[in-house]
Amino acid sequence: MSEEFYRMKRLPPYVIAEVNAMRAAARAAGEDIIDLGMGNPDLPPPDHVIEKLIEVARKPSAHGYSQSRGIPGLRRAQANYYARRFGVEVDPETEVVVTMGSKEGLASLATAITEPGDVVLAPNPSYPIHTFGFILAGATIRSVPTTPDEQYFRSLDRAMAFTVPRPSILVVNYPSNPTAETVDLAFYERLVAWAKENKVWVLSDLAYSELYYDGNPTPSILQVPGAKDVAIEFTSLSKTYSMAGWRMGFAVGNKKLIAAMTRVKSYLDYGAFTPIQAAACAALNGPQDIVEKNRELYHKRRDVLVESFGRAGWDIPAARASMFCWAPLPPALKDMGSLEFSKQLLTHAKVAVAPGVGYGEDGEGFVRIAMVENEQRLRQAARNVKKYLQSMGINTPSSKGAA
Repeated sequence: MSEEFYRMKRLPPYVIAEVNAMRAAARAAGEDIIDLGMGNPDLPPPDHVIEKLIEVARKPSAHGYSQSRGIPGLRRAQANYYARRFGVEVDPETEVVVTMGSKEGLASLATAITEPGDVVLAPNPSYPIHTFGFILAGATIRSVPTTPDEQYFRSLDRAMAFTVPRPSILVVNYPSNPTAETVDLAFYERLVAWAKENKVWVLSDLAYSELYYDGNPTPSILQVPGAKDVAIEFTSLSKTYSMAGWRMGFAVGNKKLIAAMTRVKSYLDYGAFTPIQAAACAALNGPQDIVEKNRELYHKRRDVLVESFGRAGWDIPAARASMFCWAPLPPALKDMGSLEFSKQLLTHAKVAVAPGVGYGEDGEGFVRIAMVENEQRLRQAARNVKKYLQSMGINTPSSKGAA
């Protein structure tokens, strides 16, 4: 009998879990930890969404098994969202499936379309499901950069030329988690042409579609004419409507991929609780002012984070989208590494961040900071960080004022 199960041997230690365990222990001991580690929205969903959940939950007929692929009204609501937001027409019957968040959707699709030994191209650094969903399904990962520049496309071409077997799937995630990088429609046009030429499926994770800043809406790959020939896209209500714990997401796009995913899901689950799906309809079909309100709130938090941490002595680039800032370690502490730096920050500054190395080896030298605390708490975090940096002998720009 094997000492460890096959798929468990394919999973490395979850680095981020080390910091999470330290945070939990500190809080259990009564310490006030400012948690900027997990992308867990601190805002409530809209009132009308909660009211719809309650209304439908009171119906005796709403408590049976639901449709695995999602109730028809919710699939239509998602199709309407794509038409309204991106100008993309999709068939709710054949080109939309409801998922339990984009994370479950990606894992289900990996199970549906991956053969043992397949090679999948995935960004490094990346959100763990973009790689480990496919590793669990038996695939091998070849990393490509996250930064969408000429080097990115050269890496794709090298992968096709020198990898055996040739890669069959490419995962993209813009706005990126963790790096917050964005792309324009021209990038997707080039990517779709490349995918068609090389016969590669493109899986786009657009979970942060509505958290964009500075007036630059994020595009969808499905806006490219003919993209549905090769692409499927995942979206989520988690951040857009502050419904993370509701586990509501969607896959939209290529009919063959949608059909494969729908079939696998039919064996694995019965779909989300019907009242939750009805409430998700209310979110997508109802007033959309909450979307703009949340965007503005995260935008203000981003500005406060960048400004206050900068005055504390830690320069952090301003994210163009998402709910994260991807922050290089302070130069004087770079040799410490992202995991040890995150532990030190938690212990001495009472601030939790996510070590970049937890998102892949190319994430070393960075930490991911989630904008999930209010402006007052972000400024408090900056003051704590300033004291920690000073304790390490790092000069901070105190002459510019307190953080």
